[in-house]
Amino acid sequence: MNEYDVAVVGGGAAGLSAALVLTRARRRVVVVDAGAPRNAPAAHMHGFLGWDGAPPSTLLARGRDEVASYGGELVDGTVTAATPAEDGTSFEAVLGDGRRLRARRLLVTTGLRDELPDVPGVVERWGRDLLHCPYCHGYEVRDQPLGVLGGTPEAVQHALLVRQWSPDVVYFPHTDEPTTEERELLLASAVGVVDGPVARLVVQDDRLTGVELGSGRLVPRAAVFVRPRMVPNADLLTSLGCAAHDNGWVVADGVGRTSTPGVWVAGNAVNPRAQVVTAAGEGSAAAIAINTDLVEQDAALAVDRLRAGLPL
Repeated sequence: MNEYDVAVVGGGAAGLSAALVLTRARRRVVVVDAGAPRNAPAAHMHGFLGWDGAPPSTLLARGRDEVASYGGELVDGTVTAATPAEDGTSFEAVLGDGRRLRARRLLVTTGLRDELPDVPGVVERWGRDLLHCPYCHGYEVRDQPLGVLGGTPEAVQHALLVRQWSPDVVYFPHTDEPTTEERELLLASAVGVVDGPVARLVVQDDRLTGVELGSGRLVPRAAVFVRPRMVPNADLLTSLGCAAHDNGWVVADGVGRTSTPGVWVAGNAVNPRAQVVTAAGEGSAAAIAINTDLVEQDAALAVDRLRAGLPL
C-alpha cells in the first residue's frame, strides 16, 4: 500500500494549489482526481490575476506539471471510501478501481454540483451563453440583451446583480411567483419581468438567440444567467463523520479544518461562492495548516522517542 503524508481528493484549483504548497514543504503528497472539473464547459476563466481569459484546462495542466515537478504523485481516479487506519494516526482510502493508499492527513476538494432548472437547452448551453457568475462572465456579454431565469434560489437577487452589466435585462420567473416587494425592486432597477413558464432556450447556428415561453412568445436574448442550486460533493466528508450544517455544507474553520481530526476541506466543497482564484487561495491556506499540524505531531513523536531513549 502506498503511503503519503497527505492525500488530496480532487485536483481542481484548490487541490492542486494545496498540493503545490505541500510538495514544496517536502511532504509526500498524492492528488486523486476524477477529471471532471465544474468549470469544464467554460472556454475561459476570468477574475484570476495573471490568468484572466485563460482556458481552465490550461491552469489545471500547468498546475499538475508543477506539482509533479516537486515530487507530487497524480492519480486519475475516484476515492470511493476512506476510513481511519488501525494505527489511529492515518487514513486508508479506497479508489474506484480497488487501489488503496494510506495518508496521515486528508484534504477534500471535491467541489460541488450545479442543479439546473429542467428547461430544454439549459444543460446544452451551460457555461457557454447560459451562465451563472456575472463576475466571471458578465463583462463578456456587457450591454447585450440579457435574461435571468427563475425557478432557483436567489434568482431575483441574481437579476438585480446582472443589471449592473447591461441596461437591457429581463427576468423570467418561470415557475416562481415574485412577491410584491420583489417586483417593486425589479421595476425600480429597470429590470423587465416576463411572466409565464419558460418552454426552452432558442439556439440558432450554435448561438443562443432567445427565450421561448410556454405561450409561444419569443423574447430575444443574447445570453441568459441562472442561479443554480449548489450541492456539495460531500459524501466522503460525511462518511468520515464530519459535522455539517442543516443545509448539507460541512462545518469547517477558517483554514478548512473539519470536526474530524486529520480531515480538511477547501474550495467549492465547503464554499459555494468560491471562484477559481478563491479556491486556489483556500487550498493554499489549508495546506499550510495541514503542514503545521504534521510538524506539531512529528515534534511530539520525537519527544516521545527521546524520553524512551530510542534513536531520533
